[in-house]
Amino acid sequence: MIDGIHKLEACATVLTFACLLATAAEPKPAAELVTLPGRTMGTVYSVKFLQPSAPIPVEQARREVSALLDRLEQTMSTYREDSEICRFGAYRGGDWFAVSADTARVVAESLRVSELTGGAFDVTVDPLVRLWGFGPRRETGEPPPEPAIADARRRVGWGKLQARLDPPALRKSSPEISVDLSAIAKGYAADAIAAHLEKLGATNYLVAISGDLRTRGHGQQGRPWRVGVDKPLDDGRAIQRIVELKNAAISTSGDYRNFFTDAGRRYSHVIDPRTGRPVTHNLASVTIVQETSARADALATGLVVLGPEAGYAFAVKRSWACLFILRTNTGFVEKLTPAFEKLR
Repeated sequence: MIDGIHKLEACATVLTFACLLATAAEPKPAAELVTLPGRTMGTVYSVKFLQPSAPIPVEQARREVSALLDRLEQTMSTYREDSEICRFGAYRGGDWFAVSADTARVVAESLRVSELTGGAFDVTVDPLVRLWGFGPRRETGEPPPEPAIADARRRVGWGKLQARLDPPALRKSSPEISVDLSAIAKGYAADAIAAHLEKLGATNYLVAISGDLRTRGHGQQGRPWRVGVDKPLDDGRAIQRIVELKNAAISTSGDYRNFFTDAGRRYSHVIDPRTGRPVTHNLASVTIVQETSARADALATGLVVLGPEAGYAFAVKRSWACLFILRTNTGFVEKLTPAFEKLR
């Protein structure tokens, strides 16, 4: 189980992005639309908001958004050996390990999704990600031997991890447990930016960090934000479909653009923590709409791991709005949940 955040510079996971391209759907401008682009967590971000009646100083917003993202990257990156997450991974004690409030909150949410999905999403998957060559060293090329897979699986298990919010801390029951936030950190960051924009007075905005988006209100002329869902191509980029969003978050996870082949077989970066191996089904991507980006980010990955049948049934049972895109010999096939059908 993994999906994308930090292509920083030091400690481990991968990013997969079914990049959701977002624009405001309006024929002509009314309120001023401010756009703040940048790079974070190894990918690009775009923050759009309509100026409220008491205008937000644009340069102040730019600085504060950038500082917020830098702080989260420093805290949660598995590519930085000095990050809280990497230091917790290196910690071999059994006592509570003090972390920032952000780290405690995102790990707590990760554990909730891990439990909800029966471990299809597992925030402790880091040893398997590294073993299969999708960590910071990018040593892909051939499958690892069976004993190595068994050893890595022994060091994975969300039930061996605890998060405490007050005071914020993490604790593990096994010293070799480490945390991989790559499939939730971008979503969490989008939520954090959204909260900050609201503190500044924005009520109509769209925050996009790679394939994780958070929206509130509308674009110019009062029309919803339009979000383009990528076609899951290994190379190149094209839009599969466009949906309109208001007061919701959307995220896409998939098995494309980050894989290797060996002996004619494709090995995706999406690792199933329950088997210790990359997923082998024909589900290319899942797009899901939720209230928060963090929850959408994590669930999208969990549903990809569950697969086209079990994942779809899981989503339908919970009335989630999801778009499943399957890879077939004749092209891509869409499978929409009833709730997603209503978005069209």
